[in-house]
Amino acid sequence: MAKWDYGKLDIVCDITAIPEPDGSFDAVMCLEVLEHVPEPVKVIRELSRLVRKGGRLIVSAPFCSLTHFAPYHFSTGFSRFFYEKHLPENGFRVLELTPNGNYFEYLAQELRRLESIGTRFGSGQPGRLERGAITRLLKMLQRFSKHDTGSEELLAFGLHVVAEKER
Repeated sequence: MAKWDYGKLDIVCDITAIPEPDGSFDAVMCLEVLEHVPEPVKVIRELSRLVRKGGRLIVSAPFCSLTHFAPYHFSTGFSRFFYEKHLPENGFRVLELTPNGNYFEYLAQELRRLESIGTRFGSGQPGRLERGAITRLLKMLQRFSKHDTGSEELLAFGLHVVAEKER
């Protein structure tokens, strides 16, 4: 973190108190940030203040994710219901809400990580038969994902959202 290069940023500030006038921007993009702030609804409120009426907010955050960028990882679980509640409460109309992945793809991702996570936190690596079982499970998950009918409501990597500030 100490080596992070902030030199090319236009504004360095608290995201819940950005030093710009109300309605300063036609569009604001906030990608993969909400999980790293203690109070994400305050961020939505601040972004609403900054977007002009009729302007756009583009946002994405994980629906489910492993801890990353620690110790600055405060939450996960930004489901469609989060956006459908908090964006309208802060003056936005949701135009697009697109899931990234689905339940089966998420499980497959975690199965692919199992060997490294097992080595790091468990009792070692899976044996030959266990690796074969993982391969079979991955094929099953791929088949299920191919014929998915809405499992992203249960679990997905995240959601991509486009909202418009009410006029």
